[in-house]
Amino acid sequence: MKILLKPANEPEANAIKSILKENGIHAEIQSYHDRAYDGIFQTQYGWGVLRVPEEDFAEAEKIVQEWRRAAPDELPWDESLKRD
Repeated sequence: MKILLKPANEPEANAIKSILKENGIHAEIQSYHDRAYDGIFQTQYGWGVLRVPEEDFAEAEKIVQEWRRAAPDELPWDESLKRD
């Protein structure tokens, strides 16, 4: 398995995993959240990663790029895109 991307949070990870699944690509989500340390690793390493099989990596990357281009300007889980 190869790291495809580091999603900002769980909703983004699940949305991308679902889109990949619709296109016949298996994806695994690994969150860096640790209950014992109340998410401290997420502040250091990010929310987590999304992995796909190496043989599907190029196609998965293309699918994610197309999805992001087609996505609305303001994604509900992306705080950096919210306007004041």
